[in-house]
Amino acid sequence: MTSASTPCIKVCVIDPASGLCEGCGRTLDEIAQWSGLSEAERLAIMAVLPERLQERAAESKPSQSSWRA
Repeated sequence: MTSASTPCIKVCVIDPASGLCEGCGRTLDEIAQWSGLSEAERLAIMAVLPERLQERAAESKPSQSSWRA
């Protein structure tokens, strides 16, 4: 038996603003459906997760303009 691919790093916290898991970048719907997805579907989702996490990180950083008094 082979194990299914998963991006889970056991940091399961959903960011309320983005709706994404802070550990892996998946949505709650993706997490809930994961075990029923095909390997190809899992790999397709996993391919977009790094970009999602980068976008989330960029959005959560305060802009320099907000630092001005």
